[in-house]
Amino acid sequence: MHAPELQKTDMRLPAPHILMNDLLIACSLLTRLPLPNANWDNNDRPAARASWAYPLVGLLIGLIAVVTGALGEAMQLHHGIVAVLVLIALCVTTGAMHEDGLADCADGFWGGWEKARRLEIMKDSAIGTYGVFALIAAFALKWASVSSLLANNAVPVWVLILPAIMSRAAMVAVMELLPNAKGDGLSSQTGRPGKPAMWVAIGFGICAAVPAPANAFLLICVVSLFAGVVGSIALQKIGGQTGDVLGACQVITEVALLVALSAAIT
Repeated sequence: MHAPELQKTDMRLPAPHILMNDLLIACSLLTRLPLPNANWDNNDRPAARASWAYPLVGLLIGLIAVVTGALGEAMQLHHGIVAVLVLIALCVTTGAMHEDGLADCADGFWGGWEKARRLEIMKDSAIGTYGVFALIAAFALKWASVSSLLANNAVPVWVLILPAIMSRAAMVAVMELLPNAKGDGLSSQTGRPGKPAMWVAIGFGICAAVPAPANAFLLICVVSLFAGVVGSIALQKIGGQTGDVLGACQVITEVALLVALSAAIT
């Protein structure tokens, strides 16, 4: 069943209880945190409208990673071990759903020769060689970047939160700008955000970049570039976006930001 069409010109600010429900919906979609149940039955407000809050969920996820890192540092663990704990915390918090999307996209995009076959591979729960390679590459780059940042005692904790926020803002942009590639799946059921939700999410991402100890414009360009690459490949391979594509976008933009921050700061 498709989500209802959004009124993209509707710029009215929803009531506070609706905004809070949006935040709960976003948390339910993007994390495995035990939170109060959200109201999913508002047919006039599709779940995609809650995507404006995705960067706020990224803030929460980033804070959990920072607390994990702080505990590791307090125990005087080697920064390489602390980096592993940070990455584990990120995956446990999200249920590794974004990493699953990255692996599915890698297998499907390069394991099939036509759209139908690619989507079939992406739907298969088994993981192939391309998926394994993509996960190893992503985790290796994340680990190296986080280790490098943690080894620099002058680095503020904000740099571990910023990628979690900006990468989820990128998800919303891809979700809005690309059509659904298929008629079922989480992305299709959720719908498309609408321009207001997209711009709010992008605004949160830009605000996150401003206080960073690196050039904010450069970080915005990095996110835009890699989100654009993911979107372009998805459009070419399967004709649009799916939940897996959005997950891959989050992981790839987060990796790119961590690498950029590591290069700029250390």
